[in-house]
Amino acid sequence: MSTEAMVIEGVREDGSKLRPSDWIERISSTLAKFGSDHRLHYSPWVHPCVIEGQKCLVIAPDLQEKDPEGYRYVMDFAEQNGLRIQPDRRRKSQPVEHDRRLN
Repeated sequence: MSTEAMVIEGVREDGSKLRPSDWIERISSTLAKFGSDHRLHYSPWVHPCVIEGQKCLVIAPDLQEKDPEGYRYVMDFAEQNGLRIQPDRRRKSQPVEHDRRLN
């Protein structure tokens, strides 16, 4: 099991973009659950993110242990589509100016 988060980029190894372009949201929604507030909440182990202007899917190291089937689903999808997979090298704490959802 990996000890660091992984990032799956929306770009294939050959540099082409994967279509449809909303595949990250689709996978994130597949592994999401409805909360007591009747809203869809992303899994704490899989969520969409924009890194350096590129849409990505961030996979927490705990996913393989907490949801082996979900982990295999995500990794198989990435491998079958030739997507770039790399360790998450971002700083852990990033300031957020404001939450746009509150507006």
